[in-house]
Amino acid sequence: MAGLNETVANGLAAYYEYVAESLHKWVDPLTNEQFWRKPYPYGNSVGHLVLHLTGNLNYYIGARVAETGYVRNRDKEFTDAHPPHKDEALQAFDRTVSMLVAAIRKQSEEDWGKAYTAEREPEAENRFQIFVRCAGHAYHHVGQIVYLSQELART
Repeated sequence: MAGLNETVANGLAAYYEYVAESLHKWVDPLTNEQFWRKPYPYGNSVGHLVLHLTGNLNYYIGARVAETGYVRNRDKEFTDAHPPHKDEALQAFDRTVSMLVAAIRKQSEEDWGKAYTAEREPEAENRFQIFVRCAGHAYHHVGQIVYLSQELART
């Protein structure tokens, strides 16, 4: 029987992999043009949400837990005048998920409770909480991506 640390790590890693698979299910069929098109005059494109998730996970987990040195420019995630091609954005997202899963697997039983701080994140007090909060945030945006992808398929 697996210990609690292994159970937590396996569960979180599997959940992040599920989120990534769900994102790909809806994003992969889109063309590069659809990926960057906003189906409404308000809100974001699917592409900008993918950049946002990549930046979010790279900062809150990569920089603050895995110590990758990532420096985030959150505003650019939504306003980049020359965004990357869809394939490049998805490759960056996939690399981020791989880094995240590796960071999860490296956590010892003591690491989960280590104090955590980050800009724009007053809620997470320890590493376990930031992994859970980021998982919820990622799935929230995948829900938006599902809706936008369905709208884009109709046009």
